[in-house]
Amino acid sequence: MADETDNRVSASPTPGAPTADGIAAAASKAGKKGLPPVHLWNPPFCGDLDMRIKADGTWFYQGTPIGRPAMVRLFSTVLKREGDKFFLVTPVEKVGIVVDDAPFIAIDAEIQPDRITFTTNVGDEVVADAENPIILRGDAQEPRPYVHVRRGLEALIDRKTFYRLAAAADEGPEGKVGVRSSGQFFPLEF
Repeated sequence: MADETDNRVSASPTPGAPTADGIAAAASKAGKKGLPPVHLWNPPFCGDLDMRIKADGTWFYQGTPIGRPAMVRLFSTVLKREGDKFFLVTPVEKVGIVVDDAPFIAIDAEIQPDRITFTTNVGDEVVADAENPIILRGDAQEPRPYVHVRRGLEALIDRKTFYRLAAAADEGPEGKVGVRSSGQFFPLEF
């Protein structure tokens, strides 16, 4: 099955149309030293790519899960958000993709007394602070916690990690329960 997935990532639905393989090659060149500067790139829109990030963090291309974690990581480095839309960008092209919820999942956290460092499903590490806040959406019955990762992109905090945050929480301003990181208080309840 992994071979099928790898072949599908290289397939082009329409001759001359942007391909996942082309995006991956450009991302690989651009990201030799850290994350590519996608926030500086404003290439022309080239159409939509049949790529989707499901709410559980699984990336799909042409309806098939992308089975290579390195390929998913590569695509994640050229992901850009503009308003409510998501794109994969290179210096010369921009293609739309579908993101069901957040593009990343926070799968772990190192919880220290004054600092919380999250790790995402694509290998990013982010410290919760004023620029990368923990955000609570949903409602009291079904809270949906997120952490800002980079340039408008968020990670849904998975259940086990949220429970660990809740276990480390204490009372903060206005009597709300939450956690502290980098001098900030982040409530974990509505």
